[in-house]
Amino acid sequence: MIISPARTTVFDIDGTLCFDGRSIDPRILAALDACERAGHELVFASARPIRDLLPVLEGAFPSATLIGGNGSLVSVGGRVRMRAAFSTGRLAELLAELERFKAGYLADGPWDYAYTGPAEHPILDRIDQNRVARRVEVAELPAVVKLLAVSATDLHALAESCRALGMSVNHHVDEAIVDFAPGTTDKREALVSLGIDHYNAFGNDINDRTLLQHARHAVRIGAHPALDGLAAATVAAHPEDVAAAILRLASTPAA
Repeated sequence: MIISPARTTVFDIDGTLCFDGRSIDPRILAALDACERAGHELVFASARPIRDLLPVLEGAFPSATLIGGNGSLVSVGGRVRMRAAFSTGRLAELLAELERFKAGYLADGPWDYAYTGPAEHPILDRIDQNRVARRVEVAELPAVVKLLAVSATDLHALAESCRALGMSVNHHVDEAIVDFAPGTTDKREALVSLGIDHYNAFGNDINDRTLLQHARHAVRIGAHPALDGLAAATVAAHPEDVAAAILRLASTPAA
């Protein structure tokens, strides 16, 4: 049984709503529409920057609040705003560690990006699908709001080295990437900064941990062990199952 007085519902994107890196299944889109029509305010919160979140939504839910870069960017009413960025000193430390481990990376600015990873890396299929940004050198970005290491001589050692320096690090072992965020920024912290403290949440990965932990009703998509014990429900990472879980929430009367 779902018991949730919250009428804001927050959805991660990749691995939660999107399973091919480019689009959302029509069954899930229909369920999201039902959720919105039932009175839920929709929020989409992603590791992607806003630039790369928009093509996946394809213009759907234009009134939804968007959180990108794991909390470093927000878009409210269509206006993108930077919330957090690496300080000059912290970025220099991070770049030095990346060089030490011969890492290739994707660095996102508020809109444009820098990429030094392998030319054949699958992450490239998710970057700037609408061709609205510029690929530049990292020094040309006005700020770096998120950085993703996509290759290195030792990704685990790189992650641990940066953790020892006090950085916010998420090592996605299954995808062989390491995600770095400025300060203590995460999706949950961005929500609170927008005045959203009571919400439902759907997520699938380690960067959804605090989001699910503080939700009134949390749904884990898939079976990531880092999310054990945090969700009221776990559903399979398949469009039909995810759509059904969203519809169950949509049909729950407001408390």
